[in-house]
Amino acid sequence: DGIVTGGLYNSKDGCQPYQIASCEHHTKGPLPPCSGDDPTPQCVHVCRKGYNVSYSQDKHYGVRAYGISEDVQQIQTEIMKNGPVEADFTVFADFVNYKSGVYQHHSGEILGGHAIRILGWGVENNVPYWLVANSWNSDWGDKGYFKILRGQDECGIESDINAGIAKL
Repeated sequence: DGIVTGGLYNSKDGCQPYQIASCEHHTKGPLPPCSGDDPTPQCVHVCRKGYNVSYSQDKHYGVRAYGISEDVQQIQTEIMKNGPVEADFTVFADFVNYKSGVYQHHSGEILGGHAIRILGWGVENNVPYWLVANSWNSDWGDKGYFKILRGQDECGIESDINAGIAKL
C-alpha cells in the first residue's frame, strides 16, 4: 500500500517524521535508556501540518520484494545491482559490547533476533566481513555500524536476506 516520506524524531522532514524518541541501546550515552515498552504509534493517513504534499501523493511504492539465497556471491551481486539488503541474525550477549573489528560470537546467551541492513563487505586482517548498519544509534558499536564474519553464516546473518526494488 506504499509508504510516505519521513525524517528524524522531532524534525520537520517529510510527511511523517519518526514518532519515537531516540534512546540508548546497550550503551551509556547522552540519551535515556531504551525501555522497550514504548507504545506503537497509531497509523494516521495525513501528513504533518505545514507539509505541502498530500498523504496519497507522497506515497512511494515497491515493485517487488524477494528473498536472496545464502550464497555469498549472490548477496554481493544483489548489493552491487540494487543497493543494501535487509537481513536478520541472532544476537548474543557478547554482541552488545561490540566496538570495532570483525564480530564473531564467542560467549553469552541468546538475547533474540534483530533486523539490520547489510551495506557492503571487505576484509580486515585477512578476515572477510559484511559491513552492517545497526539501528542502535551512533553511540553503539563503530558509530552505529559493525562488521561481522562473512561466508560462515555467523549468527545466521546469511540465512535470511531480503531485498526489494523501488518503483521510481
